[in-house]
Amino acid sequence: MDSSKPQIGKAALWMTGAIASFSSMAIAGRELSVTHDTFEIMFYRSLVGIVVVSLVLTLSGTWHHVTTKRIGLHCVRNVMHFTGQNLWFYAVTVIPLAQVFALEFTQPIWVILLSPLLLGERLTTVRVMSALIGFAGILIVARPGAAPLSTGLITAALSAVFFALTTISTKKLTQFASIGCIMFWLTIIQAILGLVASGIDGQIALPSAQTAPFLLLVGLAGLLAHYCITNALAIAPATVVVPFDFARLPTIAIVGMILYQEPLDQWTLLGAAVIFSGIFMNVHAENRNRLATLPGDQPNK
Repeated sequence: MDSSKPQIGKAALWMTGAIASFSSMAIAGRELSVTHDTFEIMFYRSLVGIVVVSLVLTLSGTWHHVTTKRIGLHCVRNVMHFTGQNLWFYAVTVIPLAQVFALEFTQPIWVILLSPLLLGERLTTVRVMSALIGFAGILIVARPGAAPLSTGLITAALSAVFFALTTISTKKLTQFASIGCIMFWLTIIQAILGLVASGIDGQIALPSAQTAPFLLLVGLAGLLAHYCITNALAIAPATVVVPFDFARLPTIAIVGMILYQEPLDQWTLLGAAVIFSGIFMNVHAENRNRLATLPGDQPNK
């Protein structure tokens, strides 16, 4: 068996894990909102992350990879991610989960638009078309004028922008920092940010017997989701992984209907499909360009 061939079945299993993790985190975030604010959720999530990442670094013997090189960029990255994640946790408490996930899917669109400014990448015709299609999808989901523009919709859309900035800064960090180093500083810096932000009002709600399992779930699900996606991308092309990731939307829509009696909004599903088509068009074009530039590439070999 040729190990270089895409392992679609295994990639599908990894993406199933990612979908379950993201959905679990959204549900846990909504359940926790009754007792904990978003800053507290991020603080406790980061504490769980510190334990997990430290354990992985210890078992793998890679503590030497953790350095303070470009610590300023680590700080900037984590302020962006902390902001985006707080906006996301707020959004899941005030609007239907399907709307949150649909607007979160616009993250690659923002990466396309911001990369020329922050990474010096070229803005191609396909990328422009992808962005325009994506924004058309946003308008379908938000329907300005036909439906009230709520704070939930705005924060969900803004979270995607900050997640895009996080992606771009992560790309810069990977040039000189290992994944372990990036994850270590992510958990440490965001724990500090969460503690400071939580304590501004002088009160920090402690975990209870009811909230502790959900806080643990949020911490583990966030790490597991990205671990699953990374493994899926390692064994299958992005053109295969992205469609699997899109299955998050109908999944969370059904979960929201069952657990919270949220209606299946046809405009949200249609807008998400439009957003996905724009993203997939760009991913497919980028994959074809990558294959075309490989020396001596023979896809059918």
